[in-house]
Order: sequence, then structure tokens, then C-alpha cells
Amino acid sequence: MTKTWIIWDTEGLPPEGKWIPVLWRSYGDNADSTYSLPRLVEQRADVLKKRYLAWIYDLGESHVNGKRLIDHLELRPGFSYWWMTLISEKCNAYKSFHVIHVFKLLVLEELVAAHQVTRIILASRNKALVKTFRSWCHRAGLAFEWRPLEKQVESDHWIKRVYRSLPNLIQAFITLVHYVWKRWPLRKQTVGGGSEMTFVDYLIHLDQKALTTGKFASNFWTDLIDVLDQSGSKVNWLHHYIQHNAVASTKEARNVIARFNQCGVKGQSHSCLDSALSISAVFASLSDYSRLVWISRWLAGINTHFCPTGSKLDLWPLFKQEWFNSMRGPVAILNCLCLNLFERTIGNLPPQKLGVYLQENQGWEMGFIHAWRAAGHGTLIGVPHSTIRYWDLRYFFDPRSYRPTGKNALPLPDRVVLNGPAAMKCYQESAYPMDQIMEAEALRYLYLADMKEKRAKKPKALMSRRVLILGDYSAPITRQQMQWLTAAASLLPADTCYIIKSHPNCPVKESDYPSLHLQDLSLPLADLLHQCDVVYSSNITSGAVDAYCAGIPVVSMLDGNALNLSPLRGLRNVTYVTNHKELAQALRSVLECDDIDKVEPYFCLDRKMPRWKKCLESVSADPPLN
Repeated sequence: MTKTWIIWDTEGLPPEGKWIPVLWRSYGDNADSTYSLPRLVEQRADVLKKRYLAWIYDLGESHVNGKRLIDHLELRPGFSYWWMTLISEKCNAYKSFHVIHVFKLLVLEELVAAHQVTRIILASRNKALVKTFRSWCHRAGLAFEWRPLEKQVESDHWIKRVYRSLPNLIQAFITLVHYVWKRWPLRKQTVGGGSEMTFVDYLIHLDQKALTTGKFASNFWTDLIDVLDQSGSKVNWLHHYIQHNAVASTKEARNVIARFNQCGVKGQSHSCLDSALSISAVFASLSDYSRLVWISRWLAGINTHFCPTGSKLDLWPLFKQEWFNSMRGPVAILNCLCLNLFERTIGNLPPQKLGVYLQENQGWEMGFIHAWRAAGHGTLIGVPHSTIRYWDLRYFFDPRSYRPTGKNALPLPDRVVLNGPAAMKCYQESAYPMDQIMEAEALRYLYLADMKEKRAKKPKALMSRRVLILGDYSAPITRQQMQWLTAAASLLPADTCYIIKSHPNCPVKESDYPSLHLQDLSLPLADLLHQCDVVYSSNITSGAVDAYCAGIPVVSMLDGNALNLSPLRGLRNVTYVTNHKELAQALRSVLECDDIDKVEPYFCLDRKMPRWKKCLESVSADPPLN
């Protein structure tokens, strides 16, 4: 057997040669002579996930110049900035795009050792990956050759390309000036009044009626708002403003919040985090930022600590940009500003019995938790408002992180309220302290309680077969999704109907796929689900959960260039496909089957909200754990 392997970092198959093909971003056809790293990552998921989380923990605990990295980054007494960095955040879906490369490298390292490979050829255009491979091959005694692939045409505007080419410090300064200039109209709003509890969320996913009537209604909190209103609770609603179509400017955001305060229930108030913007907050943020820059220079040897235990891999080339962005770049300055805004906002509130925030374990949340604790407020609850995906690493930490160390420990809420059995299972398997977990209704998904648990039966011979397509927010993924379906359609019954539900950010034109005779019914998803037999979704589409809970089989495509971020990973009635042939087989299997397995319980769905009511009553009476 040849001792040369070619790593093919692009779509399709490599040319034939005297080597073993290893697919970096494709599942291939599962042939014996070809290795697919995305497929192998899925097969070894549990081991790889634990190993990666252990490496992140070890990196924070590593000693640099005689001191733990976490302690070097102590920005406030007892609070380490480490927990706000991109590396610690582990947001592999949207911010840290190199995480999947680590998993593939770990698998590849094991394979190469097991098969006694002597030479590696890398066909790739990713320069950071090339540096990582070159370093690894040198350490492992492997011959290395890089074969550059043709560069992709950059679609970004030239201004963005110039901005990215600037030094980190200049990028940070531009980012700060732009942020303050855009958000300045939101300052000096009244915060907190006589409130007893504070809810922190985003000024998005607002009910459309709320934008016209002024009565606060949020798809994050849904029926819980009425529960709070009826109980007479005095609530301070603190919102992060994120620009979107419904509230397109800070001026509109200010007006929306003003209407909420005018039309709201007595004792409740609304404000934005940017209400605390001031010259003093900006200078305090610059002071913290300057300290981070100085610390990053003192930590010049940190690059030697990016090697996982028992591995010859050096991951520094992959994470170098994230490290400097977190320590000197735009992420650093925005984190510092966010921390100072929270300290001013939370510190000026009257004593709060209870705090509730949307939990995704983003960097800003760590700053918020510190500010809450420093101000001496009461019990703090984190609420993961959506699904907990297996590969969404923000929600998972090495079990050692949950052991209190007494200094600069991982900031955690006193309680985490999870929205059903699926989330409970994920947290239990991750070794999260179960005495700090409560279960309550899935606020964002209560409408599913009104849907039938199982699809309606219909005579297959009398009615056409209907496939509902749920598009992705990404244009390239949506195109691939539709291309697969177009190729698969020729292998499906001729009377199959295709209904499209596009993502708002990526509409699908029916005319682009004439062979499918697509129908765009422009109906709410709940109505469309009643009209279909099977749902075909992209890997990350959250609408697949709605279908699953409605008892409808789901077929989901896997993208070899990303982890399987499906919220339904590991559940029955869900099939994952890696090419158009597997898609055709999966759809045919479902469309020709009259019965489906009963779905596993996923959410807690009860519009009377008994769990949430009990939760709020119990935690309001308990002292915080800190």
C-alpha cells in the first residue's frame, strides 16, 4: 500500500495518482479506497468533542511566565477576561470557523499513525491550514508538499477588504468610533426605576403587533410576559439592540422603547444596554483595552501552548487571528465596552431579587454575570431560548470547569432553565451540575402545543406526495440543497409535489428550478407542515424542529465543510444525507411508508406555564449560590 496521502480541501474527488485520497470537505461515496474526514469526525464525535473541550480548559490553565493564562487576564477582581475571548467562547457556527479543522486534524493524525503514512500532499487554498500541516509534518517526521488550489474570487466590498488588512489596533479604533457614533442616540434612557427583577434579551424577534401598538410582546418570552403582568411583578427589561429590518436604526429603536414604556404595565420599564453610553464609559473601555494590549505583549510566548495533549499538532496558525482579535482587535474593544456598560447599568439598579437572561454563553454574558455579582443582586437565571445542538460548543465545557476554584472561575448563573427533555439530556451528558438545572416550558415554541402530534393519515394512492423544503440562511448552502433535490427528483415518483419555504435572507426563485415545479404558498410554517409528508432541510435550519415535534419525518443534508449542527442529531425520524442519491433514497423511503415511529419528547409545551410559575416562585425565595 502506498505511503502517500493527498488531502483534498475542495469539493469533488482528487485526480488519480499514486496516493490515497483523503476528502477534507466532502463525505464522498463511502468507498473503501477513500477516507472522508467529515464522515470520520461524525463517527468519533464523542471522543473528539471531549478532547477539544479538554484542550480549551488546559489552554486556560496553562502557565505562561509562571502564571495561569486565566490569571494573567484578570480584568476585575475575581473576573478573568479569558471567558470573553473567542477561543473560550467556542462559537464554531458563526465566529470560530477553524474549530472543525481541529477535529479533522485530530482524526487525520490518528489515521496517519495507524497506517504508517510517510508523505502528505495538501491541496488547499487555506494558508492557515497549510502552516498547520507543514508544522505537524515536520514534528511527525512526514514529508510534506503543498499544492495550491485556484483562489476564489472575493465577493466582499473593497472597503471591507481594506479594513481587514489594517493592523488590529486601527481596526479596534475604527470599530469603537463607528459603534459610539451609531449608538449615541440610545444613551440616557431611564433604567430600572423601582424594579425588583431584570430580564436581559435582544431587541429582535418582536411580535409585529408590538411595533405598531407599543405593547411589549417578544417571541423570546411569549406567554411569560403575561404571567409577569398578571402577577404585578416590577420588571426592568434590558435589551441589546441589533440592527434588523423591523427596527432598522437606533432612532427607530429609541422610539420603539419609548412606546413600550408609554404603553406598558405600571412598574415595568424598558431600556437598551447602550443607555449607559457616555464619554466616561468610552474612556474606561479604552483603559481596559490598553491593559489587554499590554498583557498580550507580555504573553508573547502563548503560541507554544496551542498543542493538544498527546498530539504533535500546533494549532496556533488556526487560532492566531482569533487570539489577537480578542486581545487587540475589534472583539477586544467591544468586549471592554460591553463590560463597562453592564457595570454602569447593573450597578445603578436598585437591589434586584432576580435576574433572567438569554443564555448562549457568549462573551458579553460573562461580563454581565460579573457585573451582576459585583453589584450584589439576587438569584441569576440563564435561559437557553432555542435548541441545544450537539456540536454548538458554546453550551459545553470540560467538566473540570464546573469545579469551583475560588479565583477567576467560569462565570455561571445560579440556575439554568432548560426547555425540555432534549436540552436536559444534553446538559446531563455534559456533566453540568444537575442541582443547578430546572426544566420549564419552551417559551419560543409554545405554538407547537397547538399542532397535532402526528401527521394526518391519507391514502397514498389518492393524493400526491408532498415534500416541504426549508431553505437555509446561506446562499451557497441553499444552492447546494436545491441542486441535490433537482438531481434526486428524477429518481422519485412523478407525482411528487415540492413546496418551498425560503429563509427570509435567501429567497429561492421558482423559475431557477423549472423541473421541480416548485410551489411557494407564502403561508406560516405551522400551516405548511399540515400539508406535507416529509420535510427536507439544510443542516442547521431550526424549522426542522417544528416538523419533528409535529410528527413529520425530516431529511437533512450534511455539509462536509461544517459540523452537523442539526438540533435533531441522534433522534428517530431524522435521516441525514450526504449526496443526491442518498437524498432520493431517503425521500422515497419516507413517501412510500404509511407509518412512522413515535417522536421522542423534545420540548415542554403547556400554555398554562406551570413549570415557569413554579420556577419563578422558588428561585425568588432562594438565596444566590455565589
